[in-house]
Amino acid sequence: MSFRRRLLLVMLAVLVIAQLGTAVATLDTIRRDVLQKGSREIDVALDVTRELLVERGRHLRDNVAVLASDFGFRSAVATQDTNTLNSVLLNHGERAGADMVLLTDPEGRILAGSHQDVGTEMPFESLWQEAGNHDSAVGVVLQDGVPYQMVLMPVRAPALMGWVGMGFMLDDQLAHEIGALTRLSVSFMVDEPGHENTPPAFVVGALQTASASVLDTFRNALMQGRFIDHSDMEEMTDTLARATLLQADDSGRTWVIIQHGRGDLLAVYDALSWQLLLIFAAMLVLTAIVAALIARSMTRPLLRLVESARRIGRGERLRVLDHGRHREIGLLADTLMDMQADIDQREERLLHQARHDRLTGLSNRDSAQRDIARTIERDVPFTLVRLSIVGFRQINDTFGYNVGDEVLCMLARRLEASGLAHQQTYRLGGDEFLLLLPGEGVTRQCMMTWYEHLTEPFEHEGSPIALTIVAGEVSYPEHGNSAGLLLRCAEIAMDRARHGHARYVRYEQGQDEQHQRRLALARDLGTAVEQDQLAMVYQPKIVARSGDVMGFEALMRWNHARFGFVPPDEFIALAEQTGRITQLTQWMLRTVCRQIDLWAQQGERVCVAINLSAQDVMDITLPERIHLLLQDYQLGPEQLRLEVTESALIQDPALAQSNLNALRDAGLHIAVDDYGTGYSSLSQLKRLPVQELKIDKSFILKLDHDSEDRIIVRSTIELAHSLGLSVVAEGVETEASRRLLATMGCDVLQGYLISRPMPSDQIISWLGHYRNGDTTARRAQG
Repeated sequence: MSFRRRLLLVMLAVLVIAQLGTAVATLDTIRRDVLQKGSREIDVALDVTRELLVERGRHLRDNVAVLASDFGFRSAVATQDTNTLNSVLLNHGERAGADMVLLTDPEGRILAGSHQDVGTEMPFESLWQEAGNHDSAVGVVLQDGVPYQMVLMPVRAPALMGWVGMGFMLDDQLAHEIGALTRLSVSFMVDEPGHENTPPAFVVGALQTASASVLDTFRNALMQGRFIDHSDMEEMTDTLARATLLQADDSGRTWVIIQHGRGDLLAVYDALSWQLLLIFAAMLVLTAIVAALIARSMTRPLLRLVESARRIGRGERLRVLDHGRHREIGLLADTLMDMQADIDQREERLLHQARHDRLTGLSNRDSAQRDIARTIERDVPFTLVRLSIVGFRQINDTFGYNVGDEVLCMLARRLEASGLAHQQTYRLGGDEFLLLLPGEGVTRQCMMTWYEHLTEPFEHEGSPIALTIVAGEVSYPEHGNSAGLLLRCAEIAMDRARHGHARYVRYEQGQDEQHQRRLALARDLGTAVEQDQLAMVYQPKIVARSGDVMGFEALMRWNHARFGFVPPDEFIALAEQTGRITQLTQWMLRTVCRQIDLWAQQGERVCVAINLSAQDVMDITLPERIHLLLQDYQLGPEQLRLEVTESALIQDPALAQSNLNALRDAGLHIAVDDYGTGYSSLSQLKRLPVQELKIDKSFILKLDHDSEDRIIVRSTIELAHSLGLSVVAEGVETEASRRLLATMGCDVLQGYLISRPMPSDQIISWLGHYRNGDTTARRAQG
């Protein structure tokens, strides 16, 4: 929506709100005044009704007084001639226009009457008592549910001879007379006790034609006190109504109801509402015209500035802005020009920051991808060298992030000064850098010189920090024709250099498939347990001198749904790198403990050794988890042995010693696996709570014809025994090796000569055959 339209709408909205507020307040005041006027008119009508009833009562009293003083009537009363009394009463009542007449003796028994039986008691107790107290009475009474205005006076001659009464019915004619006099709707209603769930039996006047629901609503409202003290709107009849009670006793209650129609009341209000609406519409049209003219004059220069701002946003440079003669608009135009200058400066700064690394000042990954793509478009051969610092995290952890930043900056400077011709240098992120070099490769001599220059120790506070760099090389067009593919191939080559402990690797076809295999295996490790792809096999270990079976080693196997059998060395390393080794170890521990328990139920008490990774040894929760598993399956600690690699012991010797002490205190047997392939020493092992050394199979496989291996194995056995450690030799595959190890004093043997690893369901059968001397059971099991 344009500014002009918004300005116009705002001005119109202000007018509409102001006019509506004024109109609503005025109409509300008029409405309240009209309703108050109607209430006053109803009050006047009620007063007129009361005065009219009083006047009718006075007229009736005069007629009754004439009858009571008539000599003939008194004579008839004295004789108590019923026929004569009835005739006189009815004739006199007819002349007076009365609807009901009666005559009683002094005690209140009916002597004659138009509606009562002779000899019955006076039906109007309250009226009779009032007459006795005041020598006469006028009031409204109910006879058979019909209201009458009744006058009761004594008949004396001169003593009291009886009481004579006359009454006029409060009928429809009276209601219409009062209505004609007051110009309002008048009704009489009788509410009898015991008839609350039925419409009123007697209704005359304006409400006579009303429905039963309306009458019932009126009666309920009157019972709740509405319409009595003040006027109120009645929704079903759409009238302003008020009522007053004319009579109330045990026989019922009589109401007179005055109503004023809403249409009559609000006629002036409705007419004034239409007048205000017309005035409002005229003002709105006039204001809209004025507002449109004002908005046009105000927005025209602003629209020109808006168009100028859009041109600035599109990158156009404006020299001057036409803003007319408006001073404020001119200030805005000057501000736009200043903003244009600021935007130019900010864009230059942001563009530099977007394309360069903030720490080293080198071009970043986005710049690298853009430059590679441009070079590919020119179809010029080039080489990418992607490199990374090995162990950079340890530098940060040991010396702090400030020193790590200094190392990155120093390496960036060395890369730029490396002397390679026409190179372009980038920092991809973290500790990774990239070189873009012309040509389809770099000579080995050039790379060695360049590598030595990059890996010179970095001095920090007098202490040298040695750097280890790994690099991967790819070339265009040999290895790909897109920036993304070339960068990925360079990353794969660099990753192979890192894991292959090489300085520099050039990408070769097929490495991408190996990389994808590693990614797929790392991804699927998380679901291998749930999909039942993992299994445990068990390889026997025997005592070297006696040949008795002393236990088994549990080995994990993975049969992948896509790749088939995956070597343990491959997926265990992936599990350690991806952080899933703890999940695998927990599954292995539970599976092995469950299997030991099953073998025990079959009568075989078996000891099984399991392998722990470096992360398992550093896990402070491992002792408690193993303790709970042993409790769950009711196993003794001697039935489970733990084998730990040398690399796990040298990463954090203090933490490793603490955890191993906790496991040893729980009664578990601990062995050092693959001894001889790491960097630990016997003096270090002496401080650890281990009871066993397993000599790596690389020293055992050629033991029978390699004298150096025999020297190493013999010395290791002698030193281990001197420290109180037993020795296990794994990889025993020939009878000559077995005899040599027995001669050297090796305690336990393990290898294909005894048996290959077997599934759990073959162990019981194998033990039976082995103990019975079946030599075939001692060798290949599949």
